[in-house]
Amino acid sequence: MRFSVRKRRTAPAVIIVALIDVLVVLLIFLMVTTTFRQQPALKLTLPDSAQGKKSGAEEHPPLVVSIDKDGNFRFDKNDLPVTLDQLRSRLVERVNQEPDLKLAIRADKNAPWFRIVNVMDLAKEAKVKTLTAFTRDAAKP
Repeated sequence: MRFSVRKRRTAPAVIIVALIDVLVVLLIFLMVTTTFRQQPALKLTLPDSAQGKKSGAEEHPPLVVSIDKDGNFRFDKNDLPVTLDQLRSRLVERVNQEPDLKLAIRADKNAPWFRIVNVMDLAKEAKVKTLTAFTRDAAKP
């Protein structure tokens, strides 16, 4: 009687190099498709200024209060609308946490002037050390 000899099966092997190639391609795809620049949710038309400073990378970026053309306030990066009283309390709270707080006003060029003055008054009341405003470069004649 003749018995057939069974060949040993080799265990399936996972090719690591191919997996690494796929992971690198996925990583490159994610890096290319991800946006690194923050797009503000609130669209503002900033006023022109020939003497405005270029914004750059600072150690401590300023706290930003945005004012749209309808006079609505938005506090910091969350872009949620706040009232004047809420803005006052949040500003005082932040100054208590960080005494050398820098405040920047980012107002639309059609924003009501009294709203900008309101923010300036609140900043003075909260004892903010530095107050600036965002502008864009004036067109060269």
